[in-house]
Amino acid sequence: MKPALKYYRPAILWAVLILILCSIKLGPVSKSPLFFAGFDKLVHCGLLFVLTVFMAWGCARSQTPRLLPYNSLLVITVIAIAYGGLIEILQHYFFTWRSGEWDDLFADTIGILMATFSIFITAKALSK
Repeated sequence: MKPALKYYRPAILWAVLILILCSIKLGPVSKSPLFFAGFDKLVHCGLLFVLTVFMAWGCARSQTPRLLPYNSLLVITVIAIAYGGLIEILQHYFFTWRSGEWDDLFADTIGILMATFSIFITAKALSK
């Protein structure tokens, strides 16, 4: 693996985990009383939040001065939203036992934007 990519290992592994979790057939588990209405959206939000944080961490670690430029944060946000969209497309067309929903993509985007905002605030606080 290239030296620059070694910092992105957690993000890559997390992205693979998301792909696996979003492709498996849940069956009767999704109807369990342990899950409340909207639990799926909360999971989507949380998974993409963590992915965005891992991507930002990898980007910051790969820089010589460990800073995260704002344009890099914007690129990370766009890539994460595109990945969330790809997951929904795969669920709609390839994983026919799952359903690709706009609501899931919205939840993904909310999680990504929450992470982006948190990273931005943290970076500002650390720079002062």
